[in-house]
Amino acid sequence: MRAQNDLGTVSLLGNQHTEYRSDYAPELLEAFDNQHPDNDYFVKFICPEFTSLCPKTGQPDFATIYINYLPHLRMVESKSLKLYLFSFRNHGDFHEDCVNIIMKDLIALMQPKYIEVYGEFTPRGGIAIHPYANYGKADTRYSDMAVQRLLQFQVK
Repeated sequence: MRAQNDLGTVSLLGNQHTEYRSDYAPELLEAFDNQHPDNDYFVKFICPEFTSLCPKTGQPDFATIYINYLPHLRMVESKSLKLYLFSFRNHGDFHEDCVNIIMKDLIALMQPKYIEVYGEFTPRGGIAIHPYANYGKADTRYSDMAVQRLLQFQVK
C-alpha cells in the first residue's frame, strides 16, 4: 500500500474543491511514481466526453480519446488527466493538433517508454476524423515499437 508521502505532488485527487478550467491548462497534469518501473505493462485511458472547438468556426467537436502508454518512472494521475482533458472545452484547435498536444504534454509529464493517443471524433459535415499519434523512447526497442504500431495502425 502506498504511503501518503509516496504521492508527491498529487493534489487534485480527493480535493473537494475541484475547479474546472475552461481553456487549455497543461499545468493541471500531475504524476506519481511508478512502483513497477522494471515491468512492461500498458495503462489505458478511455475518455468518451472530450470536447474542443473548431479553430475557424468555433463549433464544438466531440470525441472519445484513447490513451495507451507503457510507464517508465512516472505515471499520470487520472483525476488530473480528466481535468486537463476538460480544459480543452473552449480550446480552438484541429483534431490532429489536439491529439498531438495531448501526447506531447503527457510525454513531458511522464517520459514514458511508449505512448499512443487516438482521437475518435464524431462526424461533422459528413466526415469523421480519427487522428493517431505515438512515441517510443529514442534509442530503445520502444522507438522501434512506435514505428511498427504506426505503420500497422488501422482506423475501424
